[in-house]
Amino acid sequence: MIETVLYIAAGLAALAGAVVAYAWTRPDTFRFARSTRIAAAPEAIFPLINDLKAFSSWSPFERKDPNIKSTYSGPLSGIGQRHDWDGNREVGAGSVVITESVAPSRIGMELTMLRPMKAVNQVTFTLVPDDGATTVTWAMEGRMPLVSKVLDVVVGMDRMCGAEFEAGLAALKDKVEAPRLSAVA
Repeated sequence: MIETVLYIAAGLAALAGAVVAYAWTRPDTFRFARSTRIAAAPEAIFPLINDLKAFSSWSPFERKDPNIKSTYSGPLSGIGQRHDWDGNREVGAGSVVITESVAPSRIGMELTMLRPMKAVNQVTFTLVPDDGATTVTWAMEGRMPLVSKVLDVVVGMDRMCGAEFEAGLAALKDKVEAPRLSAVA
């Protein structure tokens, strides 16, 4: 019995070592993005991203914690506007600051996570006119320390965060298109 337990423990240790060794070889940076097409001009969408309070109205992260504590500071929108939050385990704690605002085509942000894992990442939204509509792309990039690389190998950062971006873009699309649809009906 003890021999079996030792073999299992040795196998698990070897597997963990292999995962860490493989993760070590992965790139030191990451980037992923998701896009959607919204039936509206960029000028109708831009304010919902360039104002972090408006952003919070469709953000998939805000919906995960109805008791999230949020504070906003700086200008009402655009460069320098800041959102700090402290939420449950799923949402964590951190801040986002708008660092770039080029109406109506691009918004850049610096995302600083304090928990569940410390990280500083760059977030970019691009809005490209597309035959009477707009293609909105939400991208994030940053450094990948070893812990993040291991998490990426085991869970998949793109799969984990990509689904959140898809949900957020779907909510943004609904927020923009729903008033237009009811006005037509």
